[in-house]
Amino acid sequence: MMNLKKRAKAKEILQDLVEKPDNVFLIHYSCESFYGRRDLCSPMITSIAIRSLATRQAHSFSIHLVADEVGKLGCIKENYSELEKNMLEKYFLFIHEHKNHKWVHWNMRDSNYGFGALEHRYKVLGGDADIIEDNCKFDLSSLLIDIFSVKYINHPRLEGLIDKNGISKNNFLTGKEEAIAFQDEDYLKLHQSTLIKTDIFANIMERFYNNQLKTNLTWKNLQGSRAIYFATWFNNNPILTFIIAISGWIFGLISLIFSR
Repeated sequence: MMNLKKRAKAKEILQDLVEKPDNVFLIHYSCESFYGRRDLCSPMITSIAIRSLATRQAHSFSIHLVADEVGKLGCIKENYSELEKNMLEKYFLFIHEHKNHKWVHWNMRDSNYGFGALEHRYKVLGGDADIIEDNCKFDLSSLLIDIFSVKYINHPRLEGLIDKNGISKNNFLTGKEEAIAFQDEDYLKLHQSTLIKTDIFANIMERFYNNQLKTNLTWKNLQGSRAIYFATWFNNNPILTFIIAISGWIFGLISLIFSR
């Protein structure tokens, strides 16, 4: 059974993020595939996209952009570590200037793929990473599960939501396609995919806020959801609760009088 308090909290968080977007950033990144790798070194980072929820303006940190700046666009592979450190330095400078903002992400939760992975990679390259506190991070994927339950959309959930809601997939790459793009050194394609995903996050949040987000919930599921909505509304309505309590007390008193 769904945890009503957990659901109510997740809904409150998501609504608050949309209603107060001025200090909210959406973040996503692409990296070397971490599946099927035999060496123990951390995956190389290729692109990081940060988008303001309020303005939709994007800040991008990508390996090919750094290479272009220093005149090494034609020899990225030979200078990857140097360029990657330069890129991550720019990213962590941005983090330092905005680390008290709210950061919305999709499954960036651990050292395999997440903020911790970016921090670790920068340290491996000799950098000193600024850390975003956990209370400033909001996993959109987990929030939606807390609100709708795990069965609300098919796997992979982000692609499921995109298809279900008719959201544009221009420049969107799946995990497998990103791995192929990395192998092909198609850094521009990875950069574009990372950027569009942050825009998709904003789209999903706004559709949820406007009650326009489509899911795979069946009619039966929706009835359960309505029951949850009513239970949550009832529990959070002190006036109605008071009236019903008083009515019950009066009814009990009348019953007692007439039973004598």
